[in-house]
Amino acid sequence: MAIRPAEQLIHKAAWLYYAHGLRQDQVATQLNISRASVAMYLRKARETGIVNISTSTQLFTDDVMARRLEDALGLNAVWIAPENGHVPDPSTDIAVLAASVFLELVKKGDRIGVAWGRTVYTIADIMSYADLQDVTVVQLCGNLGAPYSYRPDQCTMEIARRLNAKGLNFYAPLVLSTEELAKALRAEPVIREQLSGISNCDLALYSAGAVDAESHLVKCGALTQSEMAELRSRGAAGVIAGQIIDADGNVLDCSYNRRVISAELSSLRAIPKRLIVVQEDSKFKPLLAAIAGGLCTHLVIGAHIARRLLDHAETRAPKTP
Repeated sequence: MAIRPAEQLIHKAAWLYYAHGLRQDQVATQLNISRASVAMYLRKARETGIVNISTSTQLFTDDVMARRLEDALGLNAVWIAPENGHVPDPSTDIAVLAASVFLELVKKGDRIGVAWGRTVYTIADIMSYADLQDVTVVQLCGNLGAPYSYRPDQCTMEIARRLNAKGLNFYAPLVLSTEELAKALRAEPVIREQLSGISNCDLALYSAGAVDAESHLVKCGALTQSEMAELRSRGAAGVIAGQIIDADGNVLDCSYNRRVISAELSSLRAIPKRLIVVQEDSKFKPLLAAIAGGLCTHLVIGAHIARRLLDHAETRAPKTP
């Protein structure tokens, strides 16, 4: 099974010390922990066999790959759900792991930004209950029509309920009919205040959305299939918190994005911990775009897409002489 969130620092400390050759004080600085904690983690790593990779290849394959991905992609932490042929829907394992990771990342007093979609709602639905103090969960983008499943307000409030936290919803639609109307609504004091406060979040949770016929933006009626196809031809690569991004992770210059009520990408990038969870292999390119745009610091994925990411990173890495 994959490494548990509580063991992340142990494995990361061992990786930096043994694989990268950092001194204990350097490991402590990079992980923002004490040197005494580093010594304790390294001892636990030896006792549990984490550092004995040569005799534990099968057990720690996914965890070693996670460390390699962190190095290759410049991410703070990666968790990989192992392949499990006995599970009818492998994405369930990813959601279970993501829920555990999310709870591990949340601290008392945190302000958490939450997006929407099937992945986020699945995480919320299976998340354990936790009674955290002074936690606030805020919606990162406007809302969708009532018939649509996995709405932003549903995701926000369910996570708030699981954490016994305060939930703050957007009282605005995700997308407006005209650019002028969207601009005027963003200028309203209540909406402006909520959008400006997103950069003060400590943690964000979202997935990377696709830009095909199966996209939530198409299914919810925000865009038609032909409109989405036209945006793909203009460089659309993925969706983050309701906004369409290009392959470099920047907002695509299009009328749709100018009609959206959502946190600016600069506000998302200002959030220290940006957790992306991807269940489907079809979201490989959207995930690449999000990583390229600095929209991800923490990542939960399955083993197959992890291998694709590592192969991609190593193919693009400069050759050493």
